[in-house]
Parts: sequence; structure tokens; C-alpha cells
Amino acid sequence: MAGLDENNPGVICPENPQGSLRGGGVGKYPTATTGLNRRALSNINRNIIGAPPYPCAVYKRGLSERNAAICDKNPPIHAHRPITRKFAAQKANMQQPKPEEIKNSLLPEVSAVIDVEDYKAAGDVPMFVQHTEAMLEEIYRMEEVEMEDVVEEPVMDIDSCDKKNPLAVVEYIDDLYDFYKKAEASGCVSSSYMLQQFDINERMRGILIDWLIEVHYKFELMEETLYLTINLIDRFLAVQPVVRKKLQLVGVTAMLLACKYEEVSVPVVEDLIMISDKAYSRKEVLEMEKLMINTLQFNLSVPTPYVFMRRFLKAAQADKKLELLSLFMIELCLVEYEMLKFPPSLLAAAAIYTAQCTLSGSRQWNKTSEWHTNYSEGQLLECSRMMATYHQNAATGKLTGVHRKYCTSKFGYAAKIQPANFLLEEAQA
Repeated sequence: MAGLDENNPGVICPENPQGSLRGGGVGKYPTATTGLNRRALSNINRNIIGAPPYPCAVYKRGLSERNAAICDKNPPIHAHRPITRKFAAQKANMQQPKPEEIKNSLLPEVSAVIDVEDYKAAGDVPMFVQHTEAMLEEIYRMEEVEMEDVVEEPVMDIDSCDKKNPLAVVEYIDDLYDFYKKAEASGCVSSSYMLQQFDINERMRGILIDWLIEVHYKFELMEETLYLTINLIDRFLAVQPVVRKKLQLVGVTAMLLACKYEEVSVPVVEDLIMISDKAYSRKEVLEMEKLMINTLQFNLSVPTPYVFMRRFLKAAQADKKLELLSLFMIELCLVEYEMLKFPPSLLAAAAIYTAQCTLSGSRQWNKTSEWHTNYSEGQLLECSRMMATYHQNAATGKLTGVHRKYCTSKFGYAAKIQPANFLLEEAQA
């Protein structure tokens, strides 16, 4: 009688290919045979999960082929048998297995441990093992990516709170500062332009700017006016030779032009003449104004450090103390001629970075600030250490106008804060 191969219980002999699907003791399908056939399916599952005891053709046969052989309702071996009424009744009374039972009987046991190495050694890895390996690799890869995303510091949306403020122009604020970054080079001058001046030098420039900072403070002008004044002076001196007795006139006239561009209430010419101890007449001021505006080709709209400072302070989520200390740092740089080698955007970013380090006593520069300034911490260190040096020496020497200004309560006594000495110690180490 056809049954199972005794040497290999996982193989169904071809004399009875559908034996595992028949149940009951009717006709030529006895109950004992049915029990053996069901054990054969479990043996097949066991052979699929565990390593095969010896090579056999059944292991190289796909599940789809085996299912086709088992589930064939009209196998060729019974094609010659006539279907009688009695046989049809017997067939109808037989207990047919449900599709779920067939499907579950063909699936591997979940509780078993899959030894993939044995399959690889035999040179035959089942398809479901390959799928399992691929799925596990994908899960591990996704977990690694998620862990990297968690560790990386996110960049904050600093404009989310201003979406309903039309003055914040959130829709194109990033494009605006991209343009400022590209245009800042047009407002910069060479850090060696004093070489072409025959009667003045960088020390005289520093004295003039230190005095103008005090004038700006006494007139209570806007911050933008001071930065534009310094920019106009440097751009004019870079292309126009000036004698030293006219240098103060250049400074006064530059402030007049900056006030006309930035201020709502502009100081009159007589006020500027009086503040300069009547060293110049009204006519001289107006003539110098004409000369400067033509030399600069009426180009007054240039990005200054203050333009970038406002945006970068917002990215740093600065409070009033950090803001005042940052302004103190950058005004110290306005007096120093050697700081002209840095572009305005870098000066603004370095001032905020130095102020953060000064207040915290350690390095502070997050991803949000780096993203909006386009400067990494390493790019700011040189400029920041120079600022820390100026902070140390702010109260010494003759040019102390910035220090006196920021020693007042109006500016939060920012000049009295201890400088970030550790930045200089790191450079010396």
C-alpha cells in the first residue's frame, strides 16, 4: 500500500500524493494512513526548520510546488476511476480540511529556532529564511537611523512665533538674509587701505570713531545709524585721500548722511558743528556731504554688522543681557582697524558667540545658531579671541568711549562683566 518513505518521513511516496489531505476510514483511505500523513506534515515542518539529517530532493523543492501536489483536487492517478453515485456520496461525507488548516500545517513552527548557518552550509536557504534575514537587517538599519536622528541636535524654527506678524516678513526673511550675505562684500573695504593715505593712520581713525560713539550716545540716535556712519567713513577713506585736519569733518558728515538715511528725526547741521567745537562751517559740511555722496555713488544701502546682529540674536534666543553684551563686543571692534579683515556677518556671529562664552564660562554654539549664521564654532574662534582681548583691555588706554558707554545702567553694566579668559588660555596652551 502506498504510504510514507520509511527512510525519509518527510517525503510522500508518489503512489498516494494526496494522502495527507484525506481523513476518515472510507474506501481506500484508512484512518491509520491519515494519521501517518498528518505526522508527515509535522515532520516536513521539522525538517524545514532544523538542519536536514541528509540531503534529499524534498528540501530543494519549493513550497509552491509541494502545495500544488498536495492541493491538487484531480490528480492524474485517479483519472481512470469512474465517479459513481456511491463514491460521490462517500466523497461528500468525508471531512475535508479547512484552508486555514492547510495553510497552518505548511507554515514553520514559530517556536523553533532557525539555524541559518546549517542551510548556508548545505547550499540551500529557504525563501522565508532569506526574507526574515532581509527584514531583520532593514529593522536594524532603521533603528540606527532613528538613533542618529535622536542624537543630532534639531534646528529650531525661529520664525514660527512671527507668522502672523506682517512686519517680520516670514515668507521671505531667509531670502532677504541670503541676499545680505551675498551683498556684504560690496560694503567691505580692504584692511590695508590706510597705506594709500599719506596724512592719516589707523590710530587717528580709532580716535575719530571712539569720539563718534560718544556723540551717537549723547544724541540718542538709533543703533543702525552708528554702524552705517562707520561704514561710510571707511568706504570714503578707502578711495579718497584726506588730510588730518579734515578727518573730523569726514566723521561729522558721515553721521549726518547716516541720520538722513536711518533716523526719523535728523539732527540739524548746526548741532553737528557745535558738537565738533565749531571747527567747521556749515558750508564746509555741505561741501563734504556732496563730495562723499558722489564718491560713494549714492550707495548707502549696505548690510552692516547690525543688520546681521538682529537676526543672529533671534537665532540664539538672546535675552537682554546677552544682547547688550553682544553689542558691547562688536562696538569694541568698530574702533579697531585690524577688525576690517572680517566681514560684517562674521563680526556679528563672533560677537554673539563671545558673549555666550562670557556669560556661561564655557563654549556655547548650538545647531540653530550655526544654521542661521552659516558659521561653525571653528570659524569664529579667531575673531572671538580678539574680541576677548579687547574686552580685557577696554578700560585701559585712551580709547575708552565704548567702555564708559556700557558701564551705565542703560546698557546693563555690560562692560563690567568678567571677560572670557578661558578662550585666550586655550589659544596659549
